[in-house]
Amino acid sequence: MTIQTTDYVGTLFDEQGNPDKVTVAFTMGNKALEKGHSATVILMADAVRLGLPGRVDGMDIGAPFKPVPELLEGFLAKGGQVAVCKSCMEHNGLKPDQLDSRFPVITADDVIDLVMASKGALQIS
Repeated sequence: MTIQTTDYVGTLFDEQGNPDKVTVAFTMGNKALEKGHSATVILMADAVRLGLPGRVDGMDIGAPFKPVPELLEGFLAKGGQVAVCKSCMEHNGLKPDQLDSRFPVITADDVIDLVMASKGALQIS
């Protein structure tokens, strides 16, 4: 799967242990898409585990935010990309075939290309 550069890039470093950050990452990604921008959320460090099917199930920090599963599916349905850092994936003992097939695995070079080509980026760490 080829990764496309996008207007907005969010980098996410946390997973289930910090649902606030996961919620904000996908809320901002959805907002970028709603405003007519293309968008990517990159899962890095511990966040690569969010690439496992069902990993966001039950994540909901409450109003005024939507539940993470709804945010994620909405983001993908609107054309957003979720990418997984390959080195972070390997470091966390995961293999590409374990991940959601909609999430491309990307290299550090791809991360730099995405961030440098974007109009704006938000680091959620």
